[in-house]
Amino acid sequence: MATQLERARAGIITTEMEKVAAEEDLSPEQIRQGMVDGSIVIISGNGRAETATGIGRGLRTKVNASIGTSSDLIDIEMELEKAAVAADTGADTLMELSTAGDLDDVRRRVLAAVSVPVGNVPLYQASAEAAASLGSNLKMTEDLLFELVERQSADGIGFMAIHCGINRLTLSVLKSQGGRSGGLVSRGGAFMSAWMQATDSDNPLYEQFDRLIEILHQYDVVLSLGNGMRAGAVSDATDKAQIQELIINCELADRARDAGVQAMLEGPGHIPIDEIKANVILEKKMSGGKPFYMLGPITTDVAPGYDHITAAIGSAWAAAYGTDFICYVTPAEHLGLPYPDDVRQGVMSSRIAAHVGDMIKLGRRQADYEMGKARRDLDWEKQFALALDPEQARSVRDARPGSGSEGCSMCGDQCALKVGEAAC
Repeated sequence: MATQLERARAGIITTEMEKVAAEEDLSPEQIRQGMVDGSIVIISGNGRAETATGIGRGLRTKVNASIGTSSDLIDIEMELEKAAVAADTGADTLMELSTAGDLDDVRRRVLAAVSVPVGNVPLYQASAEAAASLGSNLKMTEDLLFELVERQSADGIGFMAIHCGINRLTLSVLKSQGGRSGGLVSRGGAFMSAWMQATDSDNPLYEQFDRLIEILHQYDVVLSLGNGMRAGAVSDATDKAQIQELIINCELADRARDAGVQAMLEGPGHIPIDEIKANVILEKKMSGGKPFYMLGPITTDVAPGYDHITAAIGSAWAAAYGTDFICYVTPAEHLGLPYPDDVRQGVMSSRIAAHVGDMIKLGRRQADYEMGKARRDLDWEKQFALALDPEQARSVRDARPGSGSEGCSMCGDQCALKVGEAAC
């Protein structure tokens, strides 16, 4: 069966393209053309066309929320609650990143519970199953890895973060630069690097890339080329190892598209603000404008407990410069597995950042202009309707004295808008 990309190249407008066009207030032909030139991908999943979401040039910046169990906390019901919270709070996609428990069951239950596209990292389950059945994750076999890619694709996973760009050359560059002051922080990147060293083998996801692409093509899964060499400290941002992996990933993205598979690229990581623009320019220039999925970026390393804010600052800049897709960060980042309220805060912080970026990138400021007028007119209902989180705005106002009055408790009788009404 032809993939979305192959149908776009044949001039066919699909129901998924029509859905994305309607949501973005664009024509289906604009979406199709973006898919043809590689600047737009549509994520859905095997048998999940109704979840189709577009990512790329000219589209609203999308937000991903990540959930998943760990060996320290296996609570499937909580993960399902987090999935529901993420979707209800406005996440555009979900990544199911469990590493412990019945991973097939968790994935399938999450897919059944949400109506947004779901992504994952096949390497996580391959590592966990190798440890359980063979005694060590470093005994993972290539066949197990590719079998899991197919199993997860068949279940309906819409996009996969796959660490193809870590190979012998990438690791030699990492070694030649003296390693990393912040270490390797990508779980997939760290595991694949350790597996390569333990087995004295190259990365099968790189060496057998055609085998991988054949599976993704069969189920029309979007390839998200993982950033295993992303920086986990601002001191490591934009180093040689990261750029070497990006070069490889750009080449592999072209190979994927040649085979009819949609592709996007992932980016770092921890980045000081003055390097964000350069990272976006590099990815866009080197990839030919393919969608950029940025993880964070976290802009300072000294605010644990508030990394949803450090990432929102970076995400706003990244989106303004052209990043298409951002992965949320929660207050629990660097501290522990997030709980449902952490998920909510992470999604909202990222949605705000995405909106701020789209005000620049897409010039979308009408809602802000209307909010300014509603505030001038003390029109509270309109303010709530325009808010990114109407429920939160209303609850804050209702919890304070004077909520039934025209003004608010900030100024009370000295409301500047009322005092200055004649001048406006």
